[in-house]
Amino acid sequence: MLSSKIETALNKQLELEAYASFLYLSMASWSEHEGLEGTAKFFYRQSVEENDHMMRILHYMLDMDGAPIVPQIEKPPHTFSSVQKIFEDVYHHEQKVTKAINGIVELAIQENDHATHNFMQWYVQEQREEETLMRTILDKLKLIGEGAQSLYFIDKEMEEINQQIEKEEGAGEG
Repeated sequence: MLSSKIETALNKQLELEAYASFLYLSMASWSEHEGLEGTAKFFYRQSVEENDHMMRILHYMLDMDGAPIVPQIEKPPHTFSSVQKIFEDVYHHEQKVTKAINGIVELAIQENDHATHNFMQWYVQEQREEETLMRTILDKLKLIGEGAQSLYFIDKEMEEINQQIEKEEGAGEG
């Protein structure tokens, strides 16, 4: 059974994950509208992944006889000034999520909740990977620059990242 503090923290995390899913969906839609198919594909996948993260927490809470609350989601922005700005925003959002996850881990330690502590370790690892990926993308965007043809090269780079992720995901299934 979850303590009320853990339950509250997990419900807040549900909201963060749900918002991230819709934020990435909005970014995907904007990217596709701008003709950035590789970038759109990346964000569509990120949106699904964040929804999966939310569902994982929801089911964990139910398994632990907790009461998950399906959150009301704040409307994400639907227009963006640039791809570079999107990825800067994504990186900052992922840092916010990491901080929240670390807070839940710390609370689980304080509450002597070994099950939640163990459950959250997957998220700790996932966030390390997410932040690393976003930093790598930002580094590549800086190298590409903001010249007249930068969007073409950015989108081409995003498609290469998509292919690498798909390859890694395919290797994990075997």
